[in-house]
Amino acid sequence: MTTATPELPTLRVGMLGCGTVGSQVARIITQQHDDLAARTGAHVELVAIAVRDASKDRPGIDPALFTQDAAGLVARDDLDIIIELIGGVESTRELVATALSRGTSVVTANKALLAAHGAELTGIANQTGADLYYEAAVAGAIPILRPLRESLVGDEITMVMGIVNGTTNYILDQMTTTGADFDDALAQAQGLGYAEADPTADIEGHDAAAKAAILASLAFHTRVSGDQVFCEGISHLTAADIEAVTRLGFVLKLLAVAQLTPEDQVSVRVHPVILPNSHPLSSVHGAYNAIFVESREAGRLMFMGPGAGGAPTASAVMGDLVTVARNRKRGVAGHAPSGYTDRVVAPMGGTECLFYLRFDVDDKPGVLAQAASVFSRRGVSLQTVSQIAKLEGPAGHEQPLATLGIMTHETQEQVIQECVAELQAEPFLHGEVRLLRVEGMA
Repeated sequence: MTTATPELPTLRVGMLGCGTVGSQVARIITQQHDDLAARTGAHVELVAIAVRDASKDRPGIDPALFTQDAAGLVARDDLDIIIELIGGVESTRELVATALSRGTSVVTANKALLAAHGAELTGIANQTGADLYYEAAVAGAIPILRPLRESLVGDEITMVMGIVNGTTNYILDQMTTTGADFDDALAQAQGLGYAEADPTADIEGHDAAAKAAILASLAFHTRVSGDQVFCEGISHLTAADIEAVTRLGFVLKLLAVAQLTPEDQVSVRVHPVILPNSHPLSSVHGAYNAIFVESREAGRLMFMGPGAGGAPTASAVMGDLVTVARNRKRGVAGHAPSGYTDRVVAPMGGTECLFYLRFDVDDKPGVLAQAASVFSRRGVSLQTVSQIAKLEGPAGHEQPLATLGIMTHETQEQVIQECVAELQAEPFLHGEVRLLRVEGMA
């Protein structure tokens, strides 16, 4: 333990929220005061915490710190830094904007806020010379935003692809390794605290989409908002989908993918992805997160670790707090992320990748040729075509069925969707066409 130096300046910190992460941060600030002083060159003093219920008992935290006046807290003249950990978007935007407009630096873990209003808040911070740091908003304790913002800023990033939601990774991992169906795997995730009682934001991909917007904005120096991200979740996936993918020697993950297109546009999407078992992301199990980065000069980089939870997220918040405190003591602000390229966000229809389709057809001569012709008419090249299984036809249907699996070469999303629509109208098809996108085959 380092002895505090009385002559050091004092930096006064206010905090919004004191839940799982906030309580961890508050305890670290108060219990590690001397260490923080040694790291920052200043006394970091937590002076107030805004909460909904100031009377609630929070062990280990001085009750005198609590206030229910969040608006009054961010408007104070004697604060240097605000730590925002309450979540939400519109009401929180007002609080953060107020703090930044007064020159108070802000550390936040709020990905939804940044995905919706990141450009506006960064602009305010730039005008007033305040810092806005948010490492904890994406992938918990994994240091990914600062490498994109600082370490790799001299390089040209071409792709960021990753597992950025631990809940969905746990569910798909359970379905793959144990054969569980989706509902059972989700129940297990909820039982372990990986999934909320209402898991919609996770399983429908909204949480990952907000993080994808932040990653794309930093990687490609272009403002990307959450509503510009194509989003498809995992709630429609079945044990049969997992079984088919596993049979191919692949694994199924929910990925955030942000990449530059040949037209120098930015493609940003969240959806289930088939990965070959040789890809580094395929071996990420449980509730872990991992992010794979490709750049012109550095090549391929991988960042992996716990992506959620009180302690990992608090670690990222504290890292930002130390950086901001150092800047504050020196009277400077860190380099703000830039949006100088102003690239167009590409529509999903123009995205190109490989696709895997699985569907049931009448098991009789000529059907395979009819199915193949649907793709041929649109110029889609087929990499492999296989009959996966023979099935009994539905009640009253004398003809047996066969399950076909088709892997295409690279083609456009809009073209493959046209193929799916035509296949669904064919009399030889039974049930729905199952469509999955493929990455990592290059």
